[in-house]
Amino acid sequence: MVMPNYRRAPIAGGTFFFTVVTYRRRPILTDPQVRSALRNAVALVRQEQPFVVDAWVLLPDHMHCIWTLPRGDANFSRRWGRIKAVVTKQLSTGERRVPSETGRRWEGTIWQRRFWEHRIRDSRDLRHHMDYVHYNPVRHGLVSCVAEWPFSSFHRLCREGVYPHDWGGLPPETPDRCYGEP
Repeated sequence: MVMPNYRRAPIAGGTFFFTVVTYRRRPILTDPQVRSALRNAVALVRQEQPFVVDAWVLLPDHMHCIWTLPRGDANFSRRWGRIKAVVTKQLSTGERRVPSETGRRWEGTIWQRRFWEHRIRDSRDLRHHMDYVHYNPVRHGLVSCVAEWPFSSFHRLCREGVYPHDWGGLPPETPDRCYGEP
């Protein structure tokens, strides 16, 4: 099978929506040890290569987030590579490596090798993706309203007045487009 020549959309100082999935969709991201390793990795990488976290949600087998990169910087791939590497190293006690599905690379058993990104085009696009990120736990049947899900930036954004506390009892208006999930 020939892999497509995938091209990223590097826009310096841009805002991007990401979907990152665990290896074979293992439901590990809400485990306290994994959450702690991820939190530490993000903090470390933000010190080395700054970015703003606009939104984030952890679900058991994937996460969505929105980042804004600094002016003149478009390298989100390096940041994701470093975050994944730091998490893997922190959790690597006896971690085995397995061949990828193509058989050409080896990958750890924590992360899918790739991630999906979308460049946020304007304020309307940002709002749709922010709503998508925060409503995702309801969409997956994990909770009945957004405020019930603890692993989300929704709570911070409520404190900042971006969302009302009762937002998310009903699905947000979402356009017919792909958000990076199969």
